[in-house]
Amino acid sequence: MLELLQYGSSDDDDAGSKTGNDDTNIHLKPLAPGTSIMSLQNKMQICAAPDVVPMGTVDTLRHIDSTTKEVLHNPKYEELFAPEVGPENPFQTRQQKAHKNMLSGFVEQAYISDFQFENQRRTFNSYGYALDPTVDGVTGNGNQIVGATEAAKESDGKTVFETTKERPLDRRKRNKNDNPSDIEGFLGPWGGYTDEQRVMRPNEEEAAELEEILAKRQKRGKQADEKPLEEKTVLHIKDPVDYQGRSFLHAPQDVGVNLKSDSPPDRCFLPKTHIHTWQGHTKGISAIRWFPKTAHLLLSCSMDCRVKLWEVYHERRCVRTYYGHRQAVRDVSFNNDGTQFLSAAYDRYIKLWDTESGKCISRFTSRKIPYCAKFNPDDDKQHLFVAGTSDKKIICWDIRSGEIVQEYDRHLGAVNTITFVDENRRFVTTSDDKSLRVWEWDIPVDMKYIADPTMHSMPAVTPSPNQKWLACQSMDNKIVIFSSLNRFKMNRKKTFSGHMVAGYACTLDFSPDMSYLISGDADGKCYVWDWKTTKLYKKWKAHDNVCIGVLWHPHEASKVVTAGWDGLMKYWD
Repeated sequence: MLELLQYGSSDDDDAGSKTGNDDTNIHLKPLAPGTSIMSLQNKMQICAAPDVVPMGTVDTLRHIDSTTKEVLHNPKYEELFAPEVGPENPFQTRQQKAHKNMLSGFVEQAYISDFQFENQRRTFNSYGYALDPTVDGVTGNGNQIVGATEAAKESDGKTVFETTKERPLDRRKRNKNDNPSDIEGFLGPWGGYTDEQRVMRPNEEEAAELEEILAKRQKRGKQADEKPLEEKTVLHIKDPVDYQGRSFLHAPQDVGVNLKSDSPPDRCFLPKTHIHTWQGHTKGISAIRWFPKTAHLLLSCSMDCRVKLWEVYHERRCVRTYYGHRQAVRDVSFNNDGTQFLSAAYDRYIKLWDTESGKCISRFTSRKIPYCAKFNPDDDKQHLFVAGTSDKKIICWDIRSGEIVQEYDRHLGAVNTITFVDENRRFVTTSDDKSLRVWEWDIPVDMKYIADPTMHSMPAVTPSPNQKWLACQSMDNKIVIFSSLNRFKMNRKKTFSGHMVAGYACTLDFSPDMSYLISGDADGKCYVWDWKTTKLYKKWKAHDNVCIGVLWHPHEASKVVTAGWDGLMKYWD
């Protein structure tokens, strides 16, 4: 191995070692024993950029890119304002070229006491004039006054703290005692007028009103503390099972329609004739629901405190009646397979029933009136249901434990409807506060709040069969359409009008092929609109009183059920 000895020529080199030209001679000699090439390389390394500790302050400004949409650190003041660089703009006016230290111009500090500033401000608000702040001096001569100069001349430029003009209220005599040593009789600023009368007790009429209000509150408290009514059920058909041992929950197969089909009819038609009337409720009906998927049974709840289950095919009998509420039943809702359903009533109870046996499985109450109740449509969340109550909350119960597992408390009025959207990941609620809110499941803060001064309360909401739209019954006698995807924007081109529903929660429904939209009416009429053109196709008198509910059969092309406050349900084809 050889070692690099020298660059260039050496003094002790002999003449014979030099070549004939002036090239540099390189002398090599063997490496010393124990020396490696790596140690030699380490000795010969050159640091081109050594670490240098700065003597002065370091510029630590982190300049922000103009295309950045999110800043992940807390920038300083100097970082937010970059210097103006580049040539001067030749098209700027003198005002634009002027030096500014704020957005609207240049502000320079004025040396004026807080009292003088407040004095002049109040004088200008009260009398319409004040000293000109751009002129030095204190006296109020004509050229130093801004505002109402004539009024300033009449009052000699006096401020509000200098005038002693007597106001009308000052003529009333006050009870005065400003002596702080008089502990018992000291009045200070609380001394009233001598002729002032302070009535501490209500008069007879007000006392009667207060007693009536207190009596109602006590009655409500007693009702809340009352034990729930003992539930019972009545089966109205002879045989609860058929010859094969199947219960009435099993869909019939001899009706000419495949009730288990997932596809809707190819084309729907307007109903023309009245083919059947279900009669059994003694008071007005409040809600009707199809049996899930097959719709061979119809569930109805009424103001007579009862829930009834009806046949849709064959003899169209009343199958079973469920008794269990002290007051009118407001809403009913099936679970996914129809084996259980919820009933929400004005007695502040939500009850879970077994559809086939009629047994009440469990009871739930938050001591508030539930206006709507609905199971979570996901198959793995069938043990959870949500209810909108009169105290502005949406409460989620677990039917296995009977406990409240979540509360959604953001509305400003009673919650009227709950509608699941976006593959059941979200749900939409409407309320008496005239707003529509969108929630992520199990997150108690609304992700979307829709409210507009032109919006009204929407007590009935129905999703379209393709899950793209929400049809909302508005209290200004219109049906408004919201998108149920992403932005939940109102479709202002689609507004259905012509009926009278102000003050009533008349439900609405789509035809299975989405060609028609039907709705009830306060006059007992049923209205049918074309979905694409929003044109009113047909209306007919369906009930003697309010037509509160309408349902289009999901497997039939032209069959519609209507329910009214006359206690009847009518079948149209």
